[in-house]
Amino acid sequence: MNVLYEEQGEFKVGAVLARAPASLQVESPHGKRLKVKAANVLLEFDRPAAAELLPAAETYAATLDTEFLWHCCGESEFGFMDLARDYVGREPTPVEAAGVLLKLHSAPIYFHRRGRGRYRKAPEETLKLALAGLEKKKRIQETINEWAARLARFECPPEIARLRDELLYAPDRNKPETKALEQACRETGLDAARLLVRCGVLGSAHEYHLGRFLHEFFPRGTAFPEHEPAAPPEDLPLAQVRAFSLDDAGTTEIDDAFSVTPTAEGELRIGIHISAPALAFAPGSSLDAIARERLSTAYFPGRKFTMLPEDAIAACSLAAGAPRAALSLYLTVSPSDWGVRARTSRIERVPVAANLRHGDYDVLNESLPANERRGLAFEDELRQLWRFAEALEARRGRPATPAGVTDYVFRVEGERVVIEPRRRGAPLDKLVSELMILANSFWGELLASRDVAAIYRTQGMGKVRLSVHPEAHEALGVACYAWLSSPLRRYLDLVNQWQLVAALEGRRPPFARNSEALLSAMRAFEVTVARMEEHQRALEQYWCLRWLEQEQVVEAEAIVLREGVARLEAIPLTVRVPSLPPLAPGARVRLAVRGVDPFALSADCVWRETLAPAA
Repeated sequence: MNVLYEEQGEFKVGAVLARAPASLQVESPHGKRLKVKAANVLLEFDRPAAAELLPAAETYAATLDTEFLWHCCGESEFGFMDLARDYVGREPTPVEAAGVLLKLHSAPIYFHRRGRGRYRKAPEETLKLALAGLEKKKRIQETINEWAARLARFECPPEIARLRDELLYAPDRNKPETKALEQACRETGLDAARLLVRCGVLGSAHEYHLGRFLHEFFPRGTAFPEHEPAAPPEDLPLAQVRAFSLDDAGTTEIDDAFSVTPTAEGELRIGIHISAPALAFAPGSSLDAIARERLSTAYFPGRKFTMLPEDAIAACSLAAGAPRAALSLYLTVSPSDWGVRARTSRIERVPVAANLRHGDYDVLNESLPANERRGLAFEDELRQLWRFAEALEARRGRPATPAGVTDYVFRVEGERVVIEPRRRGAPLDKLVSELMILANSFWGELLASRDVAAIYRTQGMGKVRLSVHPEAHEALGVACYAWLSSPLRRYLDLVNQWQLVAALEGRRPPFARNSEALLSAMRAFEVTVARMEEHQRALEQYWCLRWLEQEQVVEAEAIVLREGVARLEAIPLTVRVPSLPPLAPGARVRLAVRGVDPFALSADCVWRETLAPAA
């Protein structure tokens, strides 16, 4: 005796070896013995052999018309044997019965299952809707196949091109466009970005990586919405100084400037002047909404996306020419010991005499410590500020930047990139850093002393975080540190400046310490800036790889960071080197550069030799 039974949704056959009231001992056609519940048995038969039943039943089922069977059924529930008898007009053979069972089971749209071997015909309206759905799926699949075939020929259908960014950065696996692109990628062996480049829809790897940032932060485009003009007040007192700024060549958001004025007592009056957009527009304005949405200027090699519109920057930036609204911190300093005798804060208009650029003034990084003169404008003032910065750093007992750390400047023109090292802690950098630390810590203490809410950057136990409470920044050696020196570039600085202006004017500040607007801005800023920095690192890595191609680098010296990972000495590029032998971190090696992948942001590097330590 043989049986046809169901197990985990599959039909199986076997020869009965033994029978119990509730189960059977069955041997499968492959010789495996197993226990089958009697309730799972659908059909008992002697012939054909167990192994022959299902193949014969499938052949018979192929001759049956599903729609005809549906019309043969009544409205009530039925068993497959009942339908098989009605269909053949007699007692069905095991092959005929099993064939009807397989046909019913393979057409769930027509026949709804009601138990093992039992079914009920689908209602007519339900069947029509299901068949229409099947037809729609068929048409969609035909469209997917057509799109995939065109993509495989490197022709991009307009429907795919319109969804380019979504398909690259946030694909919806349920959309036919996504399925077509994935199918074409499998057929061509290319990933989505490379395939779209071949199709002419994506320009380059750089466009791909920059597009990821734009898709995340500017899905509706980078243009600024309509806004009221920034209107700095014209009736502020005019400062009697000749201020100057010091920035990189491409800087347009000039947040800070300095002045050095001798006093009649033989002392110096050092001014730290910060641009004052807080005086040009108020919280709740359209410009505030723009800054609140963007939160920070994003910097990439050769590109930047400013927090504020160009017209607002032009109105508030400390550009040379007409006097500019500013918050000024004046320090009375004795040149004998560079001690601070007095501090005063003012809201005023500051005449900016010059905007100095690092490209012209970086020669002073060597000249200032050597006490050599270069004959540059404001050189004496810069020398005095540098000496003052040295004294400030010594009093804090902490360097503004860790010793020996090198930053890199990326200069991009078209597809060519220049990567230049820039040592952190150089005299001009230290000058700016120390004066900003002084202004941010002093104004932070002022806000705290007047119980005015502000957002502080704190550091303790090695962790840096933002807080609305004035806590110490251990790494800088200051009691509190509020961001206030970059209100054109960072939203938190702008918020703090609104608070500071209110404190200096003696009026109620716009934000309370538990203000949801203040707290949500702080939380959003942390998340946004972290994501921007990830995109910045990716684009810097891309330009490092482009530099390797551009300079045709075949060998490079590198520093071992950890097992299998090294950083090139010439550029800030970290690479994986599987062939690297076991070496201590800091060891110098020479690597062979066999190729780069600008899409995957990786370089194929092989260890060649271990070098002697650098002098």
